[in-house]
Amino acid sequence: MIKKLLLVFGALSMISCNNSEKLSSNITWIGGEIVNPKGEYVYFYKDEQFLDSVQLDDRNFFIYKAEDLKEGLYSFHHKEFQVMYLEPGDSLMLRVNTIDFDESLSYTGIGAERNNFLIEMFLQNEKEIELMPNFYRLPPVDFEKKLDSLKGIRSSLLEEFILSNNTTPEFKVVANANINYDYYSKKELYTAANTNKSIKNDSIFNYPEGFYDYRNKIDFGSEQLWSYFPYYRFMYRYFDNLALEDIEDNGYAYKHSYKHNYNKIRLIDSLVTNDSLKNSLVKNIAGRYLLTCNDSNNQKKMLDAFLNINTNSSHLNYITELSEYSMNMANGKTIPNLLLVTTENTIKDLHSVIYRPTVIYFWSSNSQNHFKEIHSRVNVLKSKFPKYNFIGINTDEKTNEWLNIISKYDYNKAFEYQFENITKAEKNLVIYSVNKAIIVNKDRTIKESSTNLFNMNIEDILSGKIQ
Repeated sequence: MIKKLLLVFGALSMISCNNSEKLSSNITWIGGEIVNPKGEYVYFYKDEQFLDSVQLDDRNFFIYKAEDLKEGLYSFHHKEFQVMYLEPGDSLMLRVNTIDFDESLSYTGIGAERNNFLIEMFLQNEKEIELMPNFYRLPPVDFEKKLDSLKGIRSSLLEEFILSNNTTPEFKVVANANINYDYYSKKELYTAANTNKSIKNDSIFNYPEGFYDYRNKIDFGSEQLWSYFPYYRFMYRYFDNLALEDIEDNGYAYKHSYKHNYNKIRLIDSLVTNDSLKNSLVKNIAGRYLLTCNDSNNQKKMLDAFLNINTNSSHLNYITELSEYSMNMANGKTIPNLLLVTTENTIKDLHSVIYRPTVIYFWSSNSQNHFKEIHSRVNVLKSKFPKYNFIGINTDEKTNEWLNIISKYDYNKAFEYQFENITKAEKNLVIYSVNKAIIVNKDRTIKESSTNLFNMNIEDILSGKIQ
């Protein structure tokens, strides 16, 4: 396999060195090495469409041959994912270490320059994001100056790249979108961070003329960009802010309400002209809402709103199934009776371990900081609310690693479990994050189907101050 990979790329490289023009071919090669692989396969997608899977060999190399590939954005997935910009005739080789996925990713071969540039832009944006919390405290004029300076650096890098490389008009659109929509997104985040009415009325937070001029030139129907993350992320943030305009009570609770999420869907339906983009945004909003909503009436209304707009059959199947599980987990419903594995390797059902008010929380050995912090938090809450049992459920499939952690940190084995079938449990309990917690009454009815033990109001919920 490795010899084949090297021969393919070696031959293509030799040919390309002897040609000033790019190879004229309908064959595109993508290969490479996955260091510290997390599975056996690499998966390839065009937008949301699955193209193919390629198995790693015994030395973690792969090679993928694509025929009649059209120029544009693609992505490869191996637990994490990144985008690639491919042109027909490319012979691209990548190397990535899953321990530091984005930072370690690099390309060689035909097409490498443009893809290394996109990764450079991605990492630059990640560095900029770390600066933003402090920037968001600045008045709009000062914030805009900081942001313009960062954008200028990236624009200069793009100009230098275009001068040094043969680039197609289509790639230039993508490269400019990477810079511009990241810039627009940060303005939308700044707006979201400063929507408090008292700040709006502060004279130093008056937005300068032209601050939102970019909103007048938004392309709501790009066929080329609709699945590109900088463009898509901006759309999501823009509609979140647009749905909050003229709303005085726009705090945390309102932003998670049915009304706000329905308003976002309604605005997307009226403004977005690309059906794929519209479907994807609506699916994302409906899905996120259903994952955290505790009210079955609002869950039903969200499903109806989604069904009236989204036309993608796979999205319909996903959201319909999610809504079914979500409604079964609404407050007041009986929690599903799933099977648990004890630390003694016996089987118990969930209902049998709920005989008093109970808090169910989740943890994984993949996040040491989280499982140590969540158990520490549980110890604090147990001392304040002794009427509750606190049950920790590990969401991994590796039993020995789970048991070793319990022994090492001396966790109470009587209140630690694993799921007998984690896939079934994640669906039935709508587990979308290890930060999720479920509060159940003595009679096994659900008091809170989706909360977080680190939330500021968790003690009020446990004490009954918040119903």
